[in-house]
Amino acid sequence: MEQNHQAPAATMKDVAEKAGVSTATVSRALMNPEKVSAATRQKVEQAVIAVGYAPHGLTRNARRGETQTILVVVPDICDPFFSEIIRGVEVTAAHEGYLVLIGDCAHQNQQEKTFLDLLLTRQIDGMVLLGSQIPFDPANDEQRNLPPMVMANEFAPEMSLPTVHIDNLTAAFEAVNHLLQLGHRQIACIGGPEEMPLCQYRTQGYIQALRRSNIAVDPTYIVRGDFSFEAGAQALKQLMALPQPPRALFCHSDMLALGAMNQAKRLGLRVPQDLSIVGFDDIELARYCEPPLTTVTQPRYQIGREAMLLLLDELQGKRVNNGSRLLDAELTVRGSTAAREEAREITALFGYFQ
Repeated sequence: MEQNHQAPAATMKDVAEKAGVSTATVSRALMNPEKVSAATRQKVEQAVIAVGYAPHGLTRNARRGETQTILVVVPDICDPFFSEIIRGVEVTAAHEGYLVLIGDCAHQNQQEKTFLDLLLTRQIDGMVLLGSQIPFDPANDEQRNLPPMVMANEFAPEMSLPTVHIDNLTAAFEAVNHLLQLGHRQIACIGGPEEMPLCQYRTQGYIQALRRSNIAVDPTYIVRGDFSFEAGAQALKQLMALPQPPRALFCHSDMLALGAMNQAKRLGLRVPQDLSIVGFDDIELARYCEPPLTTVTQPRYQIGREAMLLLLDELQGKRVNNGSRLLDAELTVRGSTAAREEAREITALFGYFQ
């Protein structure tokens, strides 16, 4: 006699039968994947997808197909900039009973399959992206049924995702304008990766500020790297080897600025007397370095909180517009910038830097 009810949810036993292994092996493959061989793990993963097994099936919202889990995709978990954004997401998520998983994109090729498995096996309800890169192809037919996604920090309008971010161009303009008001004219820019939208906006802000003051943009004054301490140090070495080194720096991140500051001291330069430095982000280290760093303060906790609130709206069935939610940033002036000393010439030291 035919029953007219919904098929029961897939169980671990169904996965075991499909994969041809024991339920204990399935459990190990899902909970402690390093304890099983790659071949066994692959069989189990394929079986999970084939039978539609959801390991979080016993959560309180299983009947509605919810896991109460969201994934935060971070460009680089080692970058201290993201800590406060993640905290904003986590505190807001926990208040609504959601667990937060962190996915690091720094080694994207290795992580891509892991992220995809979470999506296909419906182990997460939604995602917060802290960068503009998605570690899978949303255009792929197999990946059409993606959970709701929100972007935080970055702004990539072509992706048509709800977004929380600051006005990077205006913030960069104001940071460079601060140096101009101090009398600086030889201002260099240490930028992040050129392909990142936020770096493009920050570079545009730098260029617009110089042009507004009728200062020609010198291409040799724009040096790019990643957002690391080491990249900042290397960029300063390159800039100080120029025939006419800069007297001030605008950096796309505090880590770049701190690397440049450290290298400046190694070269015998005083900050800010010989070289003024402005950073971007206001990570915690910025106020504790010597001298404390002048920087653009981003509302990092608020960015995370607002992004999670947007995602909660989507998860609760509310229609979220694909536009952006713009938060305010402000320049925090500390000890790493000072007025240019007209009387002091460092031309005699140029040979030392080269």
